Amino acid sequence: MGERSPALLWFRRDLRLSDHPALAAALAGGGPVILVFIRDAQLDRHGAAAKWRLGLSLAALSARLEAIGSRLILRTGPALETLRAVIAETGARAVHWSRLYDPESIARDRQVKAALTAEGIAARSHHGHVIFEPWTVQTGAGGFYRVFSPMWRAVRGREVAAPLPAPQRIPAPVQWPESESLESWRLGAAMMRGAAVCRPYQRVGERAAQERLSWFVETALAAYPTHRNLPAEDGCSGLSENLTYGEISPRQCWHAGDGALQRGNPGAEAWLRELAWREFAWHLAFHSPEILVRNWRQGWDGFPWESDAESPAVLRWKQGRTGVPFVDAAMREMYVTGKMHNRARMAAASYLTKHMLVHWKIGCDWFADCLTDWDGASNAMGWQWVAGCGPDAAPFFRIFNPATQAAKFDPEGRYRRRWIAEGQQAPPRTALAFFDAVPRRWGLSPDAPSPEGAIVGLAEGRARALAAYQAQRR
Repeated sequence: MGERSPALLWFRRDLRLSDHPALAAALAGGGPVILVFIRDAQLDRHGAAAKWRLGLSLAALSARLEAIGSRLILRTGPALETLRAVIAETGARAVHWSRLYDPESIARDRQVKAALTAEGIAARSHHGHVIFEPWTVQTGAGGFYRVFSPMWRAVRGREVAAPLPAPQRIPAPVQWPESESLESWRLGAAMMRGAAVCRPYQRVGERAAQERLSWFVETALAAYPTHRNLPAEDGCSGLSENLTYGEISPRQCWHAGDGALQRGNPGAEAWLRELAWREFAWHLAFHSPEILVRNWRQGWDGFPWESDAESPAVLRWKQGRTGVPFVDAAMREMYVTGKMHNRARMAAASYLTKHMLVHWKIGCDWFADCLTDWDGASNAMGWQWVAGCGPDAAPFFRIFNPATQAAKFDPEGRYRRRWIAEGQQAPPRTALAFFDAVPRRWGLSPDAPSPEGAIVGLAEGRARALAAYQAQRR
């Protein structure tokens, strides 16, 4: 009896082997499984940090596959053309992939599925990037949830299927198709010298993600409700980057949190709620994709935001030189680590959109370029939440005061000292690393004079923002 036809697994944001329904379906065919990742135009539009971090994830996945006798095939080109080429080379009769929920991915995947099906290829998409698929969570009227709290109540008691184990072996074909080299893709080129600075802060790959999840649940989860707001503490799960690239599944995280809840862990409920907040973002991106690119709430298109992304004031914000220490520490943390503590994110975003009255999309785009844990839905929803024009939005009159936030959540100044070198006789390495990471064209150094005063004073900015809000209401 001859060898069964191969199946293709098309990797995207699911760079793991455990709890991988698409992989399980490909293996169920009984034949060889060829694992493919495609670099298409959609990937090339990703920001510098996200593209670089994706390269690290692909390298980790490739190493893991080789350890069990398989390999990752890398190809460049439009998804449909590339899949057709691999099918022709290998004789594959089925293609499996994990669903994504942004409009561009949905359009691409529908085209691929329709074309391959018409050509007699079994084309199957599978669950994997979210816990609850967007069309499975509905209001009593049959629509989607526009407010988080009732959505949370709707999903909190749902049964979630147990995660699937990782396969111990993936059957290999007699002959592998050709693969491009990851090095030739140069995914980290735009990071320039910042890559070396940022690399130690990345927790790359499935094994690292699983170890971090275990550590968090066993060690830090109990204190999560309070410590998650303290940017100087390691009080969060730190799994955002791993969820972004699918190095761990959200279902695995949910079961770990729910198990801790059943054992009486006092922090589990708060963490499960945050996992559901990520779900909420992707449900909104699916049902109302305009949230990714424009104001979600009606009536905000006329708000008098500044829209010059290259203005001197915006540049100072990007450089972490606003003159507001809590905001500057947040921006510098992002440049050094590729991540930013959520409490600090809210302060930095509020200062830009409310004190400075700069359009949220400018900040959203900058974060997309700089974050290694960039998640399109969470990023856009978070910015609109802070700016006041999004779902569950903080009311515009609720303006984060960075000084008050710092006094409450960084009372000893440890977070600010960790990231801001100026004014310290012996700055820590973390603070000095910022000057090693930033573009040379900025001409920044710890000895360079800092701008005098804040871009916008806190009281002045608050008054101006409230006046703009009142005018908007009228």
